[in-house]
Amino acid sequence: MSQEATPRHTNRLAHETSPYLLQHAHNPVDWYAWGEEALRRAREEERPILLSIGYSTCHWCHVMERESFEDEATAALMNRHFVCIKVDREERPDLDEIYMAATVAMNQGQGGWPMTVFLTPELEPFFAGTYFPPTDRYGRPGFPTLLRRIAELWETNRDELRRQGKEIAEHLRQQLRPAAGSTVGEAELQAAGAHLARDFDTVHGGFGPAPKFPRATDLSLLLRAYRRTGDAHILEMVRTTLDAMARGGIYDQIGGGFARYSTDERWLVPHFEKMLYDNSSLARAYLEAHQVTGEPFYRRIATEILDYVLREMTSPEGGFYSATDADSEGVEGKFFVWTPAEVEAVLGPEEARRLCAYYDITPQGNWEGHSIPNTPRPLAEVAGSLELAPEDLERSLEQGRGRDAGACRPGWTTKSCAPGTA
Repeated sequence: MSQEATPRHTNRLAHETSPYLLQHAHNPVDWYAWGEEALRRAREEERPILLSIGYSTCHWCHVMERESFEDEATAALMNRHFVCIKVDREERPDLDEIYMAATVAMNQGQGGWPMTVFLTPELEPFFAGTYFPPTDRYGRPGFPTLLRRIAELWETNRDELRRQGKEIAEHLRQQLRPAAGSTVGEAELQAAGAHLARDFDTVHGGFGPAPKFPRATDLSLLLRAYRRTGDAHILEMVRTTLDAMARGGIYDQIGGGFARYSTDERWLVPHFEKMLYDNSSLARAYLEAHQVTGEPFYRRIATEILDYVLREMTSPEGGFYSATDADSEGVEGKFFVWTPAEVEAVLGPEEARRLCAYYDITPQGNWEGHSIPNTPRPLAEVAGSLELAPEDLERSLEQGRGRDAGACRPGWTTKSCAPGTA
């Protein structure tokens, strides 16, 4: 058995327990975990802090690591000019909340991970963003360009950066401070519903433009507003959104469970990672929609979500995994996209023809030459085109989905095995 090569670099994160921090333990960056050692060094040396926040299953976190944090020249810039701190948002949600609020405030309401925040030694943020490419592109500066510019400003205009940091910190204190004695009543519920109605996409459901997130809490709030008011438009917003999400590619049509968000307005192309908290809240939203409407489809989706969580997000010890990765065997979305030939290798030609017709799996594909399963046509329409009774097609789909999802490794929607194995 061959031994793994000794890593060229090892930093302080090798002593941490967080999976995300351990992923960065062999970067050439002189990383610190959040703690007094790093904060004291920033104060004593009058250095700005480069705070990088992410989590272990974040696709763009992996990308930025490969492009920048593993690059010797970029790491040298970081080490020369900054105290570099890595934070796992799942380990420190308190820090994530504070500095995400700063990132959103400084970027016209936009935020995400990896989160990149520059702080004064007093921990006040003066610049923030998310992913930065290794060179100037995508309409944003490359990470080395940004590092040099921030370092130059710290040397030549430090007082101004400190002033900006204090202003942003005060803004965040006001924003995050709970209102004394505040209560939520009918007026607040109506105001929230009106706000969501202004952002509602009447064609594809959801709120606001792409990227679209499955905002389960907002949907649950609207269901409660509907129960109180009987306003048909409120229920229509909920139904349009739940239907579109469950029929789109953001929902794993084969294995169950929702991806974190859709990159497009019609819920077709997901960011393939799945989060436990999204799926737990969406299971409740679909169940509540079933309670309100009696629609069996919503009950089915809720059940499939929970089955997915039990099958794929539950550890052998009984705990729950917080997320599954967007990258599978080093390829984004590998286990969640299909070609007709791959389906046929598992199911045989006739069953594959039926499943591909319903789930929109075509030779040309709908994403990078592959197909993300989705259901753009009603089952009865597809059954008619195949000259089948709807109930026969439904039965065939249920059998096919079970074989696809478990064809290779029990509990994984994957294709990395010989056809027909189990």
